[in-house]
Amino acid sequence: MRPVPLAVMCAMICGSLLVLASCGWGARNDDQGERLPSAPMGVTAAAGSATSVHVMWNRASGDPEVSRYEVYRGTTKVEEVPGAEHMVDITRLQPSTTYVFTVRARNAAGDSGPPSKRVRATTPAAVAADHTAPTRPGRPNGKAVGSRAVQLAWEKSTDDRGVASYDIYQGTSKIHSVGGAQTATVVTGLRPGTRYAFTVRARDAADNVSPGSDTVRLTTAPGSDDGRGTAPTGFRATTHRADGAYYIDLSWVAPAVDGVITEYQIHLDGLPATSLVWGGTPPRGTSTYSFYVGRDAGVAHRVRIRAKLPDGTWGGFSAERTVMTGNQR
Repeated sequence: MRPVPLAVMCAMICGSLLVLASCGWGARNDDQGERLPSAPMGVTAAAGSATSVHVMWNRASGDPEVSRYEVYRGTTKVEEVPGAEHMVDITRLQPSTTYVFTVRARNAAGDSGPPSKRVRATTPAAVAADHTAPTRPGRPNGKAVGSRAVQLAWEKSTDDRGVASYDIYQGTSKIHSVGGAQTATVVTGLRPGTRYAFTVRARDAADNVSPGSDTVRLTTAPGSDDGRGTAPTGFRATTHRADGAYYIDLSWVAPAVDGVITEYQIHLDGLPATSLVWGGTPPRGTSTYSFYVGRDAGVAHRVRIRAKLPDGTWGGFSAERTVMTGNQR
């Protein structure tokens, strides 16, 4: 699926390649002219047990500031969380049932933005008289990925009826869940130079929870860094000419994170050039994008790209590539 060509539209309207916000793209306004929050992006939903679903979305950032998120099951609001959070467990559900969820953001004035796209999750069948918890996840390990993220992995648990999900804890607080078939995750949005303690617990369809795994203690790198562990990989850049103008053609593979990456920022010659936002589901595997850079041949450009991670922070930059207009290699 091709991304929504907002950057190309902005370049055409503004007459040059500019930061997306300079053309007024962003949240819509209410009747009084106040900017309203945008619809949350990257919304996912996965069953955590026969009676619960874990809903996660990308944290919104920028203007207007989001004060809280509201989660809806169908047309009914079922949860509300502070703007600093971007995930929640919806409980007291029925087994073997498909549910539809949406998320709305509200600003400090209480104004609500539009709903997110609809996502579905189906709870597994209930297991009668199951009082046996899964075994504890084995041999957890991890590593810091720069100053704001860590990678965690563990050996799968066993259960007489099957593991439905794994819960990741930071200290005593549950911070994330992944499906029962998954034995690795990336935790982002951490603080630089900080020591963290992570454990993992397995959960079955009857909501029996295993003992915690051994603790994984990791320290993020001090200060800011290049964040290469959260950078797009396989980054390539070429040029082509069409209708008397030159375009840069990019391709890359998204960084491995939990959640959905829906936004990228492209830097051209050391400065932010444009933002790329998918209007639908981002493609799997290699992504591609082209953008206008002018009509003159023989002009060299340096280009790199970074992703906005699901927690709302920017990931690391890709490798920088140099291309020249008129060079079709």
